[in-house]
Amino acid sequence: MEFTIELLKIILPAGIVLYGMYLTIRAFLNKDFERRLVELKAKYIDVSLPLRLQAYERMALFLERISAPNLLMRLNNSEMNAIQLQSVLLEEIRNEFAHNFSQQVYMSDEAWEKIRSAMDNMVAMINHSATEVPPEAPSIQLAKAIMSNIIAQNDDITGQALKFLKAEVRNFL
Repeated sequence: MEFTIELLKIILPAGIVLYGMYLTIRAFLNKDFERRLVELKAKYIDVSLPLRLQAYERMALFLERISAPNLLMRLNNSEMNAIQLQSVLLEEIRNEFAHNFSQQVYMSDEAWEKIRSAMDNMVAMINHSATEVPPEAPSIQLAKAIMSNIIAQNDDITGQALKFLKAEVRNFL
């Protein structure tokens, strides 16, 4: 019995000291883990933020390039007829989109959806306007139809998506 009491006198304080050491080491390791996690996140931001900003810049440029006034100014040729202009406009939009398709990796799903929606709406506007003009009419008639439909809708097709992109970028900074 005396032996057991003496053994308890030794084991009990040793157990308490060991438990205290365990708690101290665990707290130290947790703090070290949190510090390393913060450093890792900072490195991630240093690397990914420029890529994300570049993606948003490229998609803002895409939206500007597919806006009706810019498309028509760049691609309208008086030697083309309406169907040729429609084909050139749609091809240009698809090429621009295909060129920037990989940028979706760096963007939010909502931003990418707004960009796709703007592109789809612009394609629909061009196709709808093309139905209002005879295929062999001069290209300027299709250009006028596109612009009048945009004005009639009072809807800046690419402007809304561009506004959304700008708001998201402001949240990064």
